[in-house]
Amino acid sequence: METKERANATVAKPLESSHSPKPASTHDVEKAEPEIGTTVHLQRRLQSRHLQMIAIGGTIGTGLFIGSGGALANAGPAGALIAYAFVGTLVYSVMVALGEMATYIPISGAFTAYAARFVDPSLGFAMGWIYWFSWAITFALELTASGLIIQYWSPDLNIGIFIGVFWAVITAINFLPVSFYGEVEFYFASIKVLTVVGFLIFGICIDAGAGQNGYLGFHTWNRPGAFAEHIVENNPSLAKFVGFWAVLIQAGFSYQGTELVAIAAGETMNPRKTVPAAIKKTFYRILLFFVGAIFFIGLLVPYDNQDLLNGTTDAASSPFVIAAKLAGVPVLPSLINAVLLTVVLSAANSNVYSGSRILVGLANERFAPRALTLTTNGGVPYVAVAFTSAFGLLGFMNESSSGGTVFNWLVNITGVAGFISWTCIGIAHIAFMRALEARGVSRDTLPYKAMGQPWFTWYGVGFNILIILTQGFTSFMPWSTSNFFVAYVSLILFVVLYVGHKLVFRTKFVKAIEADLDTGRTEIDEMYFEEVVPTTWYGKIGHWLLG
Repeated sequence: METKERANATVAKPLESSHSPKPASTHDVEKAEPEIGTTVHLQRRLQSRHLQMIAIGGTIGTGLFIGSGGALANAGPAGALIAYAFVGTLVYSVMVALGEMATYIPISGAFTAYAARFVDPSLGFAMGWIYWFSWAITFALELTASGLIIQYWSPDLNIGIFIGVFWAVITAINFLPVSFYGEVEFYFASIKVLTVVGFLIFGICIDAGAGQNGYLGFHTWNRPGAFAEHIVENNPSLAKFVGFWAVLIQAGFSYQGTELVAIAAGETMNPRKTVPAAIKKTFYRILLFFVGAIFFIGLLVPYDNQDLLNGTTDAASSPFVIAAKLAGVPVLPSLINAVLLTVVLSAANSNVYSGSRILVGLANERFAPRALTLTTNGGVPYVAVAFTSAFGLLGFMNESSSGGTVFNWLVNITGVAGFISWTCIGIAHIAFMRALEARGVSRDTLPYKAMGQPWFTWYGVGFNILIILTQGFTSFMPWSTSNFFVAYVSLILFVVLYVGHKLVFRTKFVKAIEADLDTGRTEIDEMYFEEVVPTTWYGKIGHWLLG
């Protein structure tokens, strides 16, 4: 029976008027039939609900389910809560800035192009490649984590088995049309969201007295305390501040992935409507999920609990599981471990998707070989997908101790890459606003107008730079050459890429009046999107929640 409900379904059609000719068929993304092996535009097949869940799913991952335990141990419940809330404001400054640009010029690999067009081609080159490399290496990391998670149930199994199996599965998914990727990510993200919501309800009940320890309240804030002392000795106040500052980089890593909204804008139906909606709703959801989860973890788990820093990547070190054990609920570890497996596979799926689209953006800006823009009939950039996916095989380096050491160095590049990208997005947005002003275009006419500009963007840029420069401070306490390079290798690589490109190609900073505000925008201006409004009660609820 044919279903009546198509919530959020959108049909793209070329805009016809007496003043402009009918656009070429390549603009009709729903009807285009490109030949395999040709360079074409990516097809707009992601619906609003897909974009919403891609944004949430790309953020809720191991950083929250496992990494938050280390944050609690280093900073204490109040310190971790303040750190996550503070970084949340930085993320929001990036998202509203990105939303303003991505709705005006919704293209694939968006922020790489923005940095190149509005600021400096060398900035776009350096930003794009380090961002792509961070996702490619993270893909290998997530595949390794999947094997370690399964070892929770079967310790004797070799992780190489699961690295190979899941590499093949994730790669195959990303060779399918983007709508299939969006559907898979929608259900993966739904599981993660339901898990966090369930934990919030669980935390309320346990804190109110439902567990074996009775009413808890804020007992962990009193004993062992609200703030943990970290590294520094004989100076409690400084030690507590150091603990808070040390958590900022962990919090930033947990939030990374929110910017996937802009990457997916080039394949989203009606981006002028769906991207702003995703940005507005995603912020509040992530703020609720992250800050809410950190708050209740801090209420239920003392920061001096030894299980928080046991060094494992399975359910044993998850503060969610530790909270359940302390409350006397023994059935959760296996359940949380299964959710962790879903989390890791979802993250791996997003890694390949985002990495491949960044490559397309780089190739479109002539920062990478044009072959990376080749697509299938379904609009999938198969060369970019294959190239990104190949780096997942680096996960096999963990099969040997020497290879594992090299792999850990590569992983450290991913930690600060997000902050570097966020900084570049903010700088690009400031240049974007100047270009609009030079053209005489009022920001009031934009499809989405960011709040508190330009001050909010400057706020994000300033603190992101500060965190980038100071995140390796522990290497000075005492001095450690190896720890210094581990902490700053990504920044060093970024500078090398930028300076190298600048010296080779002799690029110049883009003047505001000469910034390209048209490529990628006029195509959307020539299209309109018919939205099918849901009629059933459940469709209307879904449209309200995810539309």
